Amino acid sequence: MTPETVGPLSRLIDVMKIPPRGQEVHVEATAEECAALAQDFGLPRIQALSGDYQLKASAKGIHVTGVVKASITQICVTTLDPFDSTIEEEVEVDFAEASGMPAEPPTDINEYEPPDEIVNGQIDLGALTAEFLALGLDPYPRKPGVDFNYRDPADEKDSPFAALNKLKGDK
Repeated sequence: MTPETVGPLSRLIDVMKIPPRGQEVHVEATAEECAALAQDFGLPRIQALSGDYQLKASAKGIHVTGVVKASITQICVTTLDPFDSTIEEEVEVDFAEASGMPAEPPTDINEYEPPDEIVNGQIDLGALTAEFLALGLDPYPRKPGVDFNYRDPADEKDSPFAALNKLKGDK
């Protein structure tokens, strides 16, 4: 991890200090980190962001499982109104030293999930939390109960089925 790659949320864990039985880690974003991430992700607000992780040593490196939870405010793509929503994303990621990563993926690329890199003996659970928040964001958020069902009346008049509808008595 270089200073350029670390985002506003960073929680470095030294992989050499992870006990053989594993370790549980809780990541909680501060108000300042939430504000910076909201700006980065184009959200009006992130009220809360946290990640709960279980870290275990594996033959390849470190296996991380857990869950990322967030309370956010988004803008509805239909009404342009802000609305609050929650995100909960399951996490399962492997980390490995760059030297331990395979040079080439197996022949079936769809089954290959390369491990994230352990950099300078550390993994960044803050960056992982932000990454899974980003993955959980709906690219076209809609306020609950809002449906976009617009019909242009001009389209119905010009429709090839308009004459059939008149014969049927529909219009």
